[in-house]
Amino acid sequence: MKLSEATLARFAREVAKFPPEQAQSAVMACLSIVQQEQGYVALEAEKAIADYLGMPVMAVHEVTTFYNMYNQQPVGKFKLNVCTNLPCLLRDGGKALAHLEHKLGVQMGGTTADGLFTLQQSECLGACADSPVMLVNDRHMCSFMSNEKLDQLVDGLKAAEGKA
Repeated sequence: MKLSEATLARFAREVAKFPPEQAQSAVMACLSIVQQEQGYVALEAEKAIADYLGMPVMAVHEVTTFYNMYNQQPVGKFKLNVCTNLPCLLRDGGKALAHLEHKLGVQMGGTTADGLFTLQQSECLGACADSPVMLVNDRHMCSFMSNEKLDQLVDGLKAAEGKA
């Protein structure tokens, strides 16, 4: 995979934030750049990042697979991550996930046929007191997600896309 000049320039800005011998510290930023541009991080992109940063491909892959913010395959326009760690499970996180599976007609890990939603579970999102919680597109935290709030969220996102 050949990276574009624009991508390489963005990589260079991130790498410049670290001492030269610590260029590998920019791996997460480089993964984020690729994901922003392509929607996910393919294995070929991991290799390109590894080559650019001078690190083993496996080391990049370990970062990609450790954090659930990196998509390893194409996802829907809206990625819904429902926390299923113990505190959220004890406060209906599992029920929230099941409700979304039913409402969207997909199993956890699946994407709706229209490509609008991908449903995932995630480990701790760091808001246990607000459980059940979920994260939309790795950016927007939603707290106290009752079935009604889940329905409002999904219906609102569909309406915003003109698919209600």
